[in-house]
Formats: sequence, C-alpha cells, structure tokens
Amino acid sequence: MNVSKERRLARKKRQVRVRKKVTGSVERPRLCVFRSSKHIYVQIIEDVTGKTLAAASTVAKGAADSVKYSGNVEAAKLVGKQIAEKALAQDIKQVVFDRNGFLYHGRVKALADAAREAGLTF
Repeated sequence: MNVSKERRLARKKRQVRVRKKVTGSVERPRLCVFRSSKHIYVQIIEDVTGKTLAAASTVAKGAADSVKYSGNVEAAKLVGKQIAEKALAQDIKQVVFDRNGFLYHGRVKALADAAREAGLTF
C-alpha cells in the first residue's frame, strides 16, 4: 500500500469512530468540516431530516475574493466566521462539532476557534 492510501484509510477509520458518537439533532445540529489540499468546506446539518441548514467554503464568492490562497489557516478562520454568522442568522447558537476524521489541529482547529469567537458554542 502506498502512503496516500494508508492515510485515506486511517482518516476513514477516525471518521467512523467519531460519527458513532456525534449526531446532530434539531436543538444542536452537526457542524461538519471537510478539508482538501486547496480548500475547506463546512456545513451545518440536521441529521434527523438530513437537511443542510447552512454552508460556507473557500470556494464561495465571499471567501474566494478576500483571501489570497484558500488552503491556509487564514482562509479557514474566514470560513469559520462566515458559518457562525450564517448560523446565528438562523438562530442556531449551539452545534456539535464533527471534524470528519481530520485531526484537530491546523486549519480544522482555526475554523473551530473562529466559529467560537463569532458566537457559536460547541
């Protein structure tokens, strides 16, 4: 097995382990993060109905224009702030954080911290 396949499988194992414990309800929807090498995406999902309530990413118009490179910590902070603003506009104050198998450091941690500073509670 090559290294990238091993890393992908390790992430899938972590993802399954985390998802067993973390589910979003009507009161506390799930804030799910996906990180690629060039972008970061985040959604607020209500798992009871399976609907996405809010979403933000570095691909979206607002974030893509205001950052020079979308695969760094600064871009993740911007996306965290944007998702918190969208959630608070829909009167969502508490969420369950789903790191989606990614390790909690770097861009994932920066996004979570920015969302907390903007008013969301995990």
